[in-house]
Amino acid sequence: MSGLQKQVKDTARSMAGLARKNALLLVALVAALVFIYLLEEVGEGEIMKLDTLAYRFFVEKLRSDPVTSVMKGFTGLLDIPVLLVMTLIVTAFAPGKAPGRCVAANLFGALALNVVLKQIVQRPRPDGFRLIAESGYSFPSGHSMVSMAFFGLLVWMVWTYEKDKTMRLVWCTLFSLVIVMVGVSRIYLGVHYASDVLAGFCVSLLWLVFYTKVVAPAFMAQEE
Repeated sequence: MSGLQKQVKDTARSMAGLARKNALLLVALVAALVFIYLLEEVGEGEIMKLDTLAYRFFVEKLRSDPVTSVMKGFTGLLDIPVLLVMTLIVTAFAPGKAPGRCVAANLFGALALNVVLKQIVQRPRPDGFRLIAESGYSFPSGHSMVSMAFFGLLVWMVWTYEKDKTMRLVWCTLFSLVIVMVGVSRIYLGVHYASDVLAGFCVSLLWLVFYTKVVAPAFMAQEE
């Protein structure tokens, strides 16, 4: 191997290592850029091409009675009573009190952040093709934002503290699937634009980077 090839290989390894160490920061940067772009587009009052394409696929092509039942089931996972029950389950079965408190604080923080953002943007919801009744503003999607925050934190907890690799993979995959399907269900049911859902995911990714770097470790340290 020539000196130049070795230098290139060493540089590539160094960059790969740097990317792994700063993966969360890279995720936060991408999420922030996407959210800012969506916010600017929504601020212009136009229906984005992304929203139109999602409507054509999820509403015009995919809708059927069996699919509607499934989508209502996924969107129902983010009803407040259901979230509170799941928080209580985490509190009951996780070791110590810290995980339950951590999950509860994360949930309330994400809900409060969503309310603030909706009041700032004040985007009307889609009209004319809703399958369920919803009130309030549309951007960012509260269900999508809270699903990413709530189940995303569970992903972080399982990945960080679960020692069984198989169980870690199973639970993280399951929680990730729920996050995606909750977002899809909001588009399918006609209560959000695709840009609302994507924005909700991006904001919660930013929130999770902060929460898992600063807040969650402080909670978990209480049990040590």
